[in-house]
Amino acid sequence: MLLAGLTGGIASGKSTVAGWFAELGAVVLDADLMAHEAVARKTPGWKAVVDTFGEQILAGDGQIDRKTLGSLVFNDPEKRALLEKIIHPLVRSRINAAVEEIRRRNPGAVVVQDIPLLFESGMDHGFDEIIVVYIPEHLQLKRLMARDRLNAEQATARIRSQMPLEEKKQLATIVIDNSGNLEDTRRQTEYVYGQLLQKAGNTKNGN
Repeated sequence: MLLAGLTGGIASGKSTVAGWFAELGAVVLDADLMAHEAVARKTPGWKAVVDTFGEQILAGDGQIDRKTLGSLVFNDPEKRALLEKIIHPLVRSRINAAVEEIRRRNPGAVVVQDIPLLFESGMDHGFDEIIVVYIPEHLQLKRLMARDRLNAEQATARIRSQMPLEEKKQLATIVIDNSGNLEDTRRQTEYVYGQLLQKAGNTKNGN
């Protein structure tokens, strides 16, 4: 089995690349989805978040309102650290359990862990490859403003809340450059998957 970590930055195109990896045959584990599940209504994670931030973060159905919670922690590093201290271990536990199940069922699999804050959360260990979906910051800013209808100041604040993509690029073992068109990015993704598949086969055969 081959384990790859996939990350990028906001509006870098990481989710698109993750979808292509899944289409090509990789087993993609979505950390964001697991984070949602970890704090679903009445779970221990939900209780820990509500106990920490209060019932003001709840929507009418009792679920955590992610937008309200996000606005609460976005500009407050201490509150954000508190939230991450609750969620990151829960996500890590779910991912580890999923990986072990895949290892048991399909030891030759290519497993891509889609983790937006791979480096920021300290989850960048134990991978055979770390893939970063990269675009220059000026293009990231332009795409984020268009996608989320933000002004330059709002978009810049969101980009700066994450580790710069230039730094992530230096920490990657594989870089997929998404600054061109989608066809080019798709070709890069297909090539990378072929390389991962070959390496997974070698790992399975003990080479």
